[in-house]
Amino acid sequence: VAGCRVPFMSSNSAAPAAVSGSVLTVGAAPGVADAPLYIAYQQGLFRKAGINVRVVNYSTVSAELNDLQAGKIDVAFGDYADIFYAQAHAMTAGGKNHLDMVIVADGYDALPNVMEVLTLPNSRIFTPRDLQGKSIGTTQADVMPNVQGQPYSLETVATQSVLSNDNVNLARITWQPLQEQALIPDLKFHKVDAILATEPTIFEAESQLGAVPVLDSCTGATANLPLDGYVSLRSSAKKQPAALAAFRSALRHAQAIASQQGPVRSTLQGSVGMSVQAASLISLGQYPTAMNAGDLQRIVKLMFLFNVIPSVNNAQLPVQPMILR
Repeated sequence: VAGCRVPFMSSNSAAPAAVSGSVLTVGAAPGVADAPLYIAYQQGLFRKAGINVRVVNYSTVSAELNDLQAGKIDVAFGDYADIFYAQAHAMTAGGKNHLDMVIVADGYDALPNVMEVLTLPNSRIFTPRDLQGKSIGTTQADVMPNVQGQPYSLETVATQSVLSNDNVNLARITWQPLQEQALIPDLKFHKVDAILATEPTIFEAESQLGAVPVLDSCTGATANLPLDGYVSLRSSAKKQPAALAAFRSALRHAQAIASQQGPVRSTLQGSVGMSVQAASLISLGQYPTAMNAGDLQRIVKLMFLFNVIPSVNNAQLPVQPMILR
């Protein structure tokens, strides 16, 4: 994935007069969640909308947000928990941090089996309660701080919600931060008892190790949870509203195309560089074509419930004012 090559639009492409010559730089990590971004490239949707888009590949959301704040990119794609934590932290930093973001478009929402806790078939872990006293490996913290005993990502927050609903003693769950590429080896060699993963790691763990799911992290209160989205600075939105509107329009078109799994799986093989087998068999979430403030606020509520996001003016971070109109 890190070595994939993305076909960039030329800056001299033809464009409607409304935003002719507009160029947007988008930061993203190629993967399942932002597949429609690459569908939009393949089908020339940004050009048809009158804008030229350049994608810069990143490995972390924190690096994206740093460059977003520095003006090196215009749009960042990432995990909502990281985005909301960064926004809340900026609003409580006493004016020292001027990161003020707006949500340009919703990117990827959960469906069954896109986020799971898995273990080895001979582990004797059969139910969520069997995870008590066990260690769960998951990708290390990026934007949110890694505090011992507390969740530090959207994955860990969602999973703790499901575990809590299953009457699991959360104090007896040990999160083990790992590099993403270490999840499967550490499970294989029993360095952790289970792993919390998303696609394509779920497919890889199942196919390589025969790993079995213990729980689906997106059920009950976390069902259909928004996972990732596209954000820009509020100041940028004021300077180039037409370009961002055109970007959102083209992306929504691509998200609608992604409702058919064929184009997504084809893009995962091409632009993202996933194997044919993985792209054909992984579980896919939903690519929404509209934003719902209430759904996005659910993420903040979950984070607030588990004390992993600071309050803003003695209340939860309000999502509604962050949505780009």
